[in-house]
Amino acid sequence: MPTILIHILNEDPILGEVNELPAPTDQIITVKNPRRRDGKDLHYLQANVTEVIWPMARIAFIEIIPGEEEEEIIGFVREK
Repeated sequence: MPTILIHILNEDPILGEVNELPAPTDQIITVKNPRRRDGKDLHYLQANVTEVIWPMARIAFIEIIPGEEEEEIIGFVREK
């Protein structure tokens, strides 16, 4: 489940998870566990809300946060 950072117009970014990344033709995005970037609750949502649907028209852009399985560290080791 990809973690994303959504930049909504005129609001602070929102961190959450999605089942799949939105397609260019999607009109909405469904986000699970929406929270602020620092992990705190969003003040305008009820405490028991676990999923939110936002219209894509309100979103400026979306950042995709790499997960542990997606990250790959490439390094070079020089042996003497």
